[in-house]
Amino acid sequence: MLAETRSIILIVDDSPENLSVLNGLLQPQYRVLAATSGAAALQVANGQQKPDLILLDVMMPGMDGYEVLARLRESDATRDIPVVFLTALSGAEDEERGLQLGATDYITKPIKPAVVLARVRTQLEAKQARDWLKNENAVLEAEVARRMAENDHTQLATIRALAHLAETRDPETGDHILRTQGYVQRLANGLRQHPRFVETLTETFIKLLARSAPLHDIGKVGIPDQVLLKPGKLTPDEWVIMKTHAQLGSEAIERVERDMEMPLAFLGLAKEVAHWHHEKWDGSGYPDGLAGEAIAVSARLMALADVFDALITPRVYKPAMSYDEARAIIADARGQHFDPDVADVFLSNFDDFVAIAERYRDAG
Repeated sequence: MLAETRSIILIVDDSPENLSVLNGLLQPQYRVLAATSGAAALQVANGQQKPDLILLDVMMPGMDGYEVLARLRESDATRDIPVVFLTALSGAEDEERGLQLGATDYITKPIKPAVVLARVRTQLEAKQARDWLKNENAVLEAEVARRMAENDHTQLATIRALAHLAETRDPETGDHILRTQGYVQRLANGLRQHPRFVETLTETFIKLLARSAPLHDIGKVGIPDQVLLKPGKLTPDEWVIMKTHAQLGSEAIERVERDMEMPLAFLGLAKEVAHWHHEKWDGSGYPDGLAGEAIAVSARLMALADVFDALITPRVYKPAMSYDEARAIIADARGQHFDPDVADVFLSNFDDFVAIAERYRDAG
């Protein structure tokens, strides 16, 4: 097999006689390149025809074999080429030094043809095996990356489909999920260096939060049409029913979690935003009446995003507010409905939130 592939061997020796002997020994089976100095060896090794194996003399004038090997190992282009030392030095310390520097084998002079051929063949077979494994690993890594990307897209599509399912029950919400997703991500990025949030709002957390945000109103699927679609103000009894969508959403996501063979972090965040995005900083929200830091960070961000979008979106029972009117309401609710720091990021970056709203403005 090796004879058919014609592996390339670079012989490095300052003795023309030694080069001639090794060339005659190896050329019937391999393509042979030769260099008479360390500098020439490095030039050949970095050329277009990369050697598969280097037979390197140790004792050479100028740059000796140890230095050549060190230079080869420093370069990405030549680091993986196996090197076999050829030398008259036979001391154990010499062999140990060569192996420590990265030589794969050590052959003493005067050479024995059968030994050289056997060692060369062994090193070339080992290199072929390493190259094959490296290629297989690259193919495997590419396939794993492809499947992970495919799974990621599938997960995103499933989330979006579920969120749109909830919106079909409430057709006036339009691109609400896209807008609120954008708002939440902008809020999180604006707070990620804040001392109160820096440990929580990591890059991974923000990515998962943006992914889970569209599921915040999934519980509306369980609200009766006569309540959800009522074209007017809800009665106290109807409002009690409407408020159950938070609990319904978190319970549905929790059932999915129980059915999964392994936990998914984004489902945990989705459950938080579904359950607590109507909680208020002062404790007057629902369903659990939580206050302040007891409300999950994810839900605090979702609360502001949801309210802002509700204010600027028309409903059958109300017109849309202007951006400035919505801004004033959120500013007034700072420290009451909303975490003060979350509100501050919104207010100081207000133009960004307007841009997100405009980007995903409902058609018609």
